[in-house]
Amino acid sequence: MAKRLTREEKSQLLIKDLINKMFEIAGHDVTYDDIKDRKDEWYTDWTITMEQHNEWKEWGVKEIMKRFRMKRFLAEREMSMMGLMWGLKFSGDPFEQIDK
Repeated sequence: MAKRLTREEKSQLLIKDLINKMFEIAGHDVTYDDIKDRKDEWYTDWTITMEQHNEWKEWGVKEIMKRFRMKRFLAEREMSMMGLMWGLKFSGDPFEQIDK
């Protein structure tokens, strides 16, 4: 019988998957394994557009809801924190992109 993952192990797996998906959506050929041991501000080396960020955020909310059986508003709050902690730098002016 396979060992059940703890909540902490599930969280670590989710973070890895979120970072990989973020790079995939942003069109960068980088993975979690490439940046996991870096101690610098690696998230400023690549950029993401506002549209790509929104796509990533929506994907992440659905993943959090599915994996942790969480209500949408709580999953959105978690995803916002993920974006703050590990989100890429926005390309261009993000406020300019909101108006479009």
